[in-house]
Amino acid sequence: MLTIAAMTVAIELLISVPAWAHHPIGGKLPVNFFEGIMSGLGHPVIGFDHLAFIIASGLIALRITGGISIPITFVVATGIGAVVHLVSIDLPIPEIIIAASVVLFGILLAIYGKEQKNHNYALMLEGLAALAGIFHGYAYGEGIFGAEPTPMVAYLIGFTIIQLVISLGTYLIASKAIKRIPAKYLTRFAGGAIASCGIVFLSSAVMG
Repeated sequence: MLTIAAMTVAIELLISVPAWAHHPIGGKLPVNFFEGIMSGLGHPVIGFDHLAFIIASGLIALRITGGISIPITFVVATGIGAVVHLVSIDLPIPEIIIAASVVLFGILLAIYGKEQKNHNYALMLEGLAALAGIFHGYAYGEGIFGAEPTPMVAYLIGFTIIQLVISLGTYLIASKAIKRIPAKYLTRFAGGAIASCGIVFLSSAVMG
């Protein structure tokens, strides 16, 4: 029950997107290592579309044999995506694709029944996580674009650490929770909530 309550609170936070999202230090460009790492730690947390996907990747790992590689693949890909932005390579409609990735992973969570043991299916999800990671990372790159090398490296370190902590932490907590709550109910509830949040983000991105 505590797990469900915590997830409900998280979902409420996800739905209410504040104006300062994506600006961990108030929109100011980091100028030193401390500001860089704090900005990196904050961006995936206050960017609720990113946070929803990070949580989803950890939960999907719970339902896939060897699925722990899915959130790890996503996090590595976000680093690549940030570098893509920093070298001034443009990606098309990033906000729409980011929101769509949240919807997709939410739906995949919601429709899970038994644990999936198909290796090819796991590889497909890793590929989707990698693609999503590039676009999420591209958005992260906006927060550090134009900064000096030191805060830039700190920023990359920060958002890598926080994403691993959240996704792997979600996986470990959910692994404990399924001893009390059947996994299919946990993932269906979380998946439906994440997909619903993604639809809100997608609608906002399309209309924006």
